[in-house]
Amino acid sequence: MAPPDVFAPARLGPVELRNRVIKAATFEGMTPHALVTDELIDYHLRPARGGVGMTTVAYCAVSPEGRTDRHQIWMRPEAVPGLRRLTGAVHAEGAAVSAQIGHAGPVANPASNRLPALGPTRRLTPLGMRMIKAASPADLQRITRAHAEAALVAREAGFDAVEIHLGHNYLVSSFLSPRLNRRTDDFGGSLANRARLARDVARAVRDAVGGRLAITAKLNMDDGVRGGFWLDESIQVAQWLEADGSVDALELTAGSSLLNPMYLFTGDAPVREFAAQFPQPMRLAIRGSRFLRSYPYQEAYLLDRARQFRAALKLPLILLGGITRKETMDMAMAEGFAFVALARALLREPDLVQRIQSDPRTRSLCIHCNKCMPTIYSGTRCVLVSPGRT
Repeated sequence: MAPPDVFAPARLGPVELRNRVIKAATFEGMTPHALVTDELIDYHLRPARGGVGMTTVAYCAVSPEGRTDRHQIWMRPEAVPGLRRLTGAVHAEGAAVSAQIGHAGPVANPASNRLPALGPTRRLTPLGMRMIKAASPADLQRITRAHAEAALVAREAGFDAVEIHLGHNYLVSSFLSPRLNRRTDDFGGSLANRARLARDVARAVRDAVGGRLAITAKLNMDDGVRGGFWLDESIQVAQWLEADGSVDALELTAGSSLLNPMYLFTGDAPVREFAAQFPQPMRLAIRGSRFLRSYPYQEAYLLDRARQFRAALKLPLILLGGITRKETMDMAMAEGFAFVALARALLREPDLVQRIQSDPRTRSLCIHCNKCMPTIYSGTRCVLVSPGRT
């Protein structure tokens, strides 16, 4: 049987996408008042016009303290009118749109949010030099409900899908990590306990929206840090999510925004540019640390790990990580992946999908310099593209 055509229509849960290419969630840095702006709408219109099947709005926090900083959207009634404008604009271009929902947990900036950051275990965060508070069972019940409520807000605002953030050592991911989770209660210790929050959150979202929205989850395959969450445990968590029937697809990712972000990105490490976004003495600390490590870039750099999930699961999987050309998309389809997700390549060329459709020999212009990473503080963009160019 021939593999599916990546540019043919495909179903994701209850939603039909015009093709199997998804614009991955990349925090936009375009919501100064925690509400949708014209700039945010335009950011998502560009890849929608450029041919993706679905674009993903990131990052939509489920509660005020769950933001990485106070400028991020959090899902509440006040946000709905702007979100409706965004979803309507994307739909008019023929694309679907997903909201990435989650809680930043230990990646949140308590100084910016003016609220305590939460994690599985009490620890110091370099963000504002504050202590992360160990989340209580009552906190976890509230946050689980907040995910369900955020999904309902997304539905009211016209989204086709939600992506539950279970990666990068945000709150749920930090509970999965044996390095970060030192609890001795029902949410710590064994893998079953550490996975309890992930499963509870996904089930709560499914119970809230049923089959009215597609539900995906962004799951770490591994954290990329010693003593962190690793492949064997992640595959088991993915199997539990599959058995629960709570998600329609998994997007497979890696790395820790808290401890090792370059493990996800690979390519050049923009240490100087990233450090320049922070005041002293944090600027010097970043430049003198190994926080931004360098990993060599290669096409489809997450594929070897993702193949192990494909072999262990029947659930549709979304392949992420260095997908920039038609041959790689076709390989993903041939190996049983249901969708591919692109991020940096679409920052450089929002119309890349259309261009590949027109000429399968097209090569992305992205050079993986990663200098887009520090722009999240001023509006995410490719620094090699002139302002105003679309």
